[in-house]
Amino acid sequence: MTDPERTLKVLEELHNWGVRIAIDDFGTGYSSLAYLQKLPVDDLKIDRSFVRGMSDSYASRAIVLSIISLAHSLGIAVTAEGIETREVMDMLRADGCDFGQGYYIGRPMPFHLLHEWLAGPARVS
Repeated sequence: MTDPERTLKVLEELHNWGVRIAIDDFGTGYSSLAYLQKLPVDDLKIDRSFVRGMSDSYASRAIVLSIISLAHSLGIAVTAEGIETREVMDMLRADGCDFGQGYYIGRPMPFHLLHEWLAGPARVS
């Protein structure tokens, strides 16, 4: 983002080619609401620090709900990072989160094992 004009031009061109653009770790670091106005964003990935604390912290849950609501009102999908328990998964589903990733869903694995994992019995229902 050191050259915002060039970045915007490149991202718009990639988006026009059908490449989906995601903002990772939304809510922390350099992520900004201004990006949602300027960049062709398809997906926000909520930082795991908010997701992990959802079941214990009203503030974390409120932040996650706010991000989901804001993103959906802008036509942007939401991915929650760091889902580690069934309770958090259920909360995210109830809150309308579109996608999730984390150890509860599946641990990192070598590519050659992915097909077998995908073909296996459903681990999350």
